[in-house]
Order: sequence, then C-alpha cells, then structure tokens
Amino acid sequence: MGDPMKGAETEGRSGLIFNIQKYSIHDGPGIRTTVFLKGCPLRCKWCSNPESLNPYPEIMVRTARCSGCGRCVDVCIPDAIALKENAIAIDRSRCDLCRKCIDACFDEAIEMSGRYVSVRETADECEKDEIFYRNSGGGVTLSGGEPLLQGEFTLNLLKECKDRSLHTALDTSGHADWELFDRILQYTDLVLFDIKHLDPKMHYGATGAGNELILRNLKKAAGARSRLWLRVPVIPDFNDSERYMEELAAVLKGIPAEKISLLGYHEWGRPKYVALGREYPLDGLPQLSQERIEALSGVLASRGLAVTVGY
Repeated sequence: MGDPMKGAETEGRSGLIFNIQKYSIHDGPGIRTTVFLKGCPLRCKWCSNPESLNPYPEIMVRTARCSGCGRCVDVCIPDAIALKENAIAIDRSRCDLCRKCIDACFDEAIEMSGRYVSVRETADECEKDEIFYRNSGGGVTLSGGEPLLQGEFTLNLLKECKDRSLHTALDTSGHADWELFDRILQYTDLVLFDIKHLDPKMHYGATGAGNELILRNLKKAAGARSRLWLRVPVIPDFNDSERYMEELAAVLKGIPAEKISLLGYHEWGRPKYVALGREYPLDGLPQLSQERIEALSGVLASRGLAVTVGY
C-alpha cells in the first residue's frame, strides 16, 4: 500500500509543520496564532528558525537536558546514537526517524521537529482562540519556513480559516510561482513580505537564491487586494548602510505598503543550530545597536515612508 499521508500532502489536505504558536503578537495585528510550516527555498545565513529549512521531519537534541542515562542508545536499532561525555551524539546519516529514542527519553532531551497535520485539525486548533482575535483584531498567520513551498496546503488552510471568518496573514519571502501566489492571495487579508537585498548578487550570496522572482512578485502583490506590510532584516555588512537604505527607499516609494519594519540581526536561533548538529553560519558577527537601527530607519522616514524598528 502507498502512504496515505503522502497522498494527502500532495492534494493539499495535509501539511508539514513544526510549531503552532499561540498568543503571537509579532506576526500581524492583534493577538494571533502562527502556524509554522516546514521547508524553505532560501538559506538565509541569519535564519533564526533553522528547523524550518528542510521539508522533512528532523531530530533535535537539547544536550543541556540530557542526564546521560543511555536509554536512547539502548532502543536505537540502527545504532545512530552514542553517548559522548555523558551527552547524546546522533549520526544523522543512520537515523531512520523511528522516534523510539524520543519515547525512551525521560529528560525530553530529544524531540522531533516536524509533524504532519490536516487542514481541518490545524484550523480547529487556530479557531480555539477566536475570542482573542475578535477582541484584539488578530487572527491566523502562516509562517515558516516558506508557506508557499507547501502551496496547496497553505491555500486550503487559508481558505478554511476564511470560511470560519478568521483574519488571515501570510509571512513570505515571495520566492514562488506567481500563479500559485496569486491564488493564495485570494484568501489572505495581510501579506508580510520580506525584502532581503535589492542587489541580486548580494542576495544570492546570503540566501542561496537570486531576488529577481521576489522583486517581480512584490510588485504584483502590491497590486493585489491584500494589505501589505514589508519586513527588512538588517544584517551587519550586508544591508546596514545609509546608502543602501536610500536605494531601498527609492524602490519602495512606489510600493503601497502600510508600513516597513526594520528587524535587527540577533542570535536567538543559535541554540537550534546546535540542537540540529549544524554550525552557526554567522559566528562572530556583532549585533547592531538600537541607535544604529534607529538611524537607518530615519533614512526611510525622511523619504516619506512609514517605518518602524522591530515588529
């Protein structure tokens, strides 16, 4: 027999997520529930959700929680787990994601990032907080990863939310086929659109992809019925100069966005890279001061753009 979940995934009836975050206040207006989908076509070096990048479930290990009991080693049939200095070490090339180590771990030091959910059960979970949305002007946000990478699931989930009269928002890099993007926008009240860099070579060097498709989709999305907020991650030695902000202002002047948010670089995702057995890509990169980001926001504001520092 074939995998029925795989068939449902293909048809958009189920999707792969890694978190449903309640009481979110940074992913659109009001109090929101944010559904984080797995998989992303970009590889931004500053990504704070590295568990979102790959479109399949992954094991995460929190070594600080490990007591060194060895129960996970005993149940691991492919011998993918060992204890080194009383801490878990996983050979991910041998791991078959059977979850036996997770079930055996009393310390909750091992967890699975990524689970398949149906459209209905996800919408049901989101709808539980409908009273908070109604009182605060909030709703449901799909984020990631890149929600457009699971296009049919994203489309069906947003449609289901609209059928339940829930406000919807889409947090996206804009790196997707426009025909799909356009269909999804029909059920999207607000688009949170990320702008990494205007220069295609700089964009490719930092994200592993060019920006031509993204910038084309930005112009098209700006003409859609959905409200538009822009987000700009401000990264040292990448886009943190006054000159770049002037170039950005010239481009965004013609985009009818309600606001532009400058988001300062941070290292909050560093522990997740360790938990996934990966090296942190920007080790040693300093964070920008609040004063510096405020100064850069002033460049955009002086050009007549509505800009905020932070969400």
